[in-house]
Amino acid sequence: MKFAKILGKDNVRQGFFGQEINITTYNLCRINMFLHDIDYDKFSIGHGDTLTDPLHWDDEPFEAIVSNPPYSIKWAGDANPLLINDARFSPAGVLAPKSKADLAFIMHALSWLSTSGTAAIVCFPGVMYRGGAEKKIRKYLIDNNYVDCVIQLSDNLFFGTSIATCIMVLKKSKSENKTLFIDASKESVKVTNNNKLTEANIRKILEAFSERTDKDHFARLVPNNEIAEEDYNLSVSTYVEQKDTREIIDIVKLNAEIKEIVAREQVLREEIDKIIAEIEEQDNEVV
Repeated sequence: MKFAKILGKDNVRQGFFGQEINITTYNLCRINMFLHDIDYDKFSIGHGDTLTDPLHWDDEPFEAIVSNPPYSIKWAGDANPLLINDARFSPAGVLAPKSKADLAFIMHALSWLSTSGTAAIVCFPGVMYRGGAEKKIRKYLIDNNYVDCVIQLSDNLFFGTSIATCIMVLKKSKSENKTLFIDASKESVKVTNNNKLTEANIRKILEAFSERTDKDHFARLVPNNEIAEEDYNLSVSTYVEQKDTREIIDIVKLNAEIKEIVAREQVLREEIDKIIAEIEEQDNEVV
């Protein structure tokens, strides 16, 4: 719907395509199309399992892909010997773990992406640093220069989860062998119990995404060979240093204050000793 709003419905030439396994969400999506005046012949929303039964083989590739797949769900993985030869997953040489399908969804989106297109996928943060098969898939993505940007979002942004998610942006025709990392974890405002991205927050993130320049504590453009040296870790915190908000302490001033306290303590101790000596002397006189 955002594409139709920004580009103009008439500029979306081939239409809108999607697939959803949840029957309720599938029906809501179709209703939403009609409510936003998208003609029935301009969209194709399928019902089924995207990973094992994709429904738009004949319609791809796509210029723009957006996806918010379920986080770390189970899937067939290597229990299904046919999947390793699936054109979507085989290029990485390994399948996403059966217990965590996150990178299978990413490989699916990449496969459906046109040469000049862009995909943006909301990801569970563990996708960015977990080892094993997931690291091998990240290696494939970085070595082939498919990851354009990783954006760290704040927590409590999405319905049904409080975790701080990320957005992975994929492109097949990048002009540089680098990946942009944006730390937008502070870019939100609290609304009731959740956080929300304001227009100002979104604009700041988009400006950093478009400019692709280093900004202290917010964005950094990282050569892919540096990512390889970091063992293909794609966590934003690995590359963008958090701003130190701790109070700056003047060590010299603090040391002087401590000396003054110690000196004062010594004076008080001497006065106390005098008082005690006087009391003892009075007690001896009474005796």
